[in-house]
Amino acid sequence: MKLKPLLLLIVCVAAANVGTAATRDEQTKACKHDAIKFCAIHIPNKEKIEACMKEHYDKLSPKCQAMFDAPSSDSQSSS
Repeated sequence: MKLKPLLLLIVCVAAANVGTAATRDEQTKACKHDAIKFCAIHIPNKEKIEACMKEHYDKLSPKCQAMFDAPSSDSQSSS
């Protein structure tokens, strides 16, 4: 099944932006569904997945949000 290597990539991207000292298993459990739901189109591009997860931060599950640093209010108000 090709999905497992892709999920590992997603977890690695989430690990790069960990807001807490979570283990890889915790990150996988927290963000797997959200990463597939919002960012599957960007696999395997790590940078695009990371940007996508940040772009959808407000839509991520609370557990997944805890894996990322909250975006600053300045970055959300781009006019």
